[in-house]
This record gives sequence, structure tokens and C-alpha cells, in this order.
Amino acid sequence: MGDERRLRAVVELAQAMAAAQALPDVALAAAAGAREALGGAFAALSVLDAERGRLRVLVNEGALAEGEEAFPADESYPVGDFPEIAGEPRARVESLAEGASSDPRAEAQRRRGRACRVVAPAVLRGRVWGELQVARGPGEPEFTARDADFAAVLAAVVAAGLAQHERLAEARRLAFTDALTGLANRRAVDIRLDEAVERHRSTGAVVSLVVCDINGLKRVNDTYGHAAGDRLLERFGAVLALCAASVPGALAGRLGGDEFCLLADGTGLADVERAARDLCRRAGELDVGSGVACGIASTAEAVGPVSSARRLFRLADAAQYRAKAAGSREPVVAGRGGAGGEAVALADAPGAPGGDRRGLRGRARPAPGEEATPR
Repeated sequence: MGDERRLRAVVELAQAMAAAQALPDVALAAAAGAREALGGAFAALSVLDAERGRLRVLVNEGALAEGEEAFPADESYPVGDFPEIAGEPRARVESLAEGASSDPRAEAQRRRGRACRVVAPAVLRGRVWGELQVARGPGEPEFTARDADFAAVLAAVVAAGLAQHERLAEARRLAFTDALTGLANRRAVDIRLDEAVERHRSTGAVVSLVVCDINGLKRVNDTYGHAAGDRLLERFGAVLALCAASVPGALAGRLGGDEFCLLADGTGLADVERAARDLCRRAGELDVGSGVACGIASTAEAVGPVSSARRLFRLADAAQYRAKAAGSREPVVAGRGGAGGEAVALADAPGAPGGDRRGLRGRARPAPGEEATPR
């Protein structure tokens, strides 16, 4: 391959990695780009698992042998068997003929019908992150020292792509995660709910939203300090995450302050109710706070057309306030008799706020013993 084609291959590799989102896709783009750039039949990218002292294969790409997996569950090798990992990081060319190497991975590649390979460590922030290898089969030209130099360049591009992926992943995490509880934040909930309601409108899929408000947070803050209040929020967030895990595909989020939610898309309402009841029970068992008020709104109930995320929020919010006003230890479901019927009337009342959820606060009386001042 001429210098111009190799330069083009480097650019294409970098572009393919930049376009990928999840780490498996990034690894696949790296392996495929390196294999094409070096004219190999097979490529693999491995990551260094320093805690276990192993080099773990992330992806195998190209012509796979029988039984070989593209994304192996646990294909790994001792780090001490790799001189380019345990010692001075360097790229090398290696014959895979029988007896040519004591490297256990080289032996594994030989058994899989590969004749030679080039191996290059991927160095990230001055430390070895993992290893890139490209192999050829019998009858194909052997790799040269020039190929090893080029493999080192490709490994550097792969390391840069991995660093970019980590930075973007961290930026996405910070943008969509509540810093205190680790749950999804309001931005993440809004995006997911908009998507869920759109699917409901086009396919009829059930969307259910649980909105919950911790009782007594202000009292905890005033009595024990805000550090204790933060601990209550953290503990409740952990309980919510535990309950959400019982609902397939559910998203647990913190909307802000003492308000949290659970969003389920395409799951039956019965599972959501069960999780919400469990949440109320577990929240009541915490040694601080006074439990939680939960409201549920679902397209599976008789709440009228749900054409926007805003309306589903209004319904769930109104149901939550009716639960708080009644001092209920069980969730109130909008559209289901009693307080649930009142919730629909509250959400659809003339002048009901559209996007400002806190505008509903004046429409529900606090439960006995609850503070009436803003929290």
C-alpha cells in the first residue's frame, strides 16, 4: 500500500471511530479500519484489565474461525505473556508457524488458521490501554517491519479515538445524570418521555409515568442540616433505582429538589403499579423523612388522549398531589376513581399550567402534619 493510500486509511479509521457511539461500536470500527489499512484477513482489539492482570478481547473482526465470536464474553490472556504490554510498548511482526512463538494468543491464532500477524499496543495518556493486532492467512504475504511501523501509527489513532470516546461519554454522562443521586436528570427524562409519547401516538404503545415527592425533606434539612437532607435524597434515589429495576426498560430520574420519577415505555401498567407500591413501602421504612407521595399517569387508563409529554406530566403530577393531600401510603393512579378521578379533573381544569409543574402546588392541600410552605 502506497503512502497516499495509507494516509487515506488513517483518516477513514479516525472518521469511523468518531462516528461510533457505544464502546463495542468504537472497538469494531477500530479493528475493521486497521484490518483494511494493513490488508489483513482478521483483526482484534483487546483492552488491558489491570486488576485481573489479563488482556481481554473486546472484538474479533474479519474472517472468523469456527467457534470464534465477534464480541467474546470472556476471551482473555495473562498480561505477562505480552512483552509489548508488560515491558516497553512496541509494535512487532510475528510468524504464527508452529513453535515460532510462546505467546498463548499467537498459538490461539495459529490454531485458527492464521499464518502471521502484526501487533501494536494502544497507548492512552502515557499508559498501555490495550492491543491492536491484524493477521493474515496461509499463502498471503508476511507482514514487514514497515507494516509494524504503520501498525504503530494506527494504534496511536485508535488510542486517540478511544480518548475522544471517553471524553464524549463523560460529557454525555454529566449532561444527562443527576450529580447527587446518579439517576437520570430532568433533561434525560424529558427526551425519553418525548420519544415514548411519540411512539404511543404512532403505535399505541403504553407509556406510564410515576411522579413522586419525598415527604418531610424540609423538616430533615431544618432539624439535621442539609447534609442529612442530601443523604435522604441519595438513599431514596437508591430505593427508586432498585424498584425501577423490576420494570423492564424503566428509567429512574430526579426531576429536581425532592421530586423524582419513574418512566416506563412499552410495559404493562400492572408492573409499574407494583414497583410504585414497593417504592412507597420502602420509602416509608427509611429512618429519616416521612415516606413519599406517588402519582401515576398511564395511557393504559381512561385519562383521555395523551398527545404530548406535557399532558402526561400534568396528570402524574396532579395524581401525586392528590396522594399527598390524602396522606396516602399507596400510589394514586390518574383516571381511576376517587382521588384518581380528581387528578384528571385537576390536570384538565381551565387554566391548568402547561409546562410549569409547580403551578399545580396551590391546587392541593398538604396532608395533615405536612408543611404548607414551599420546600
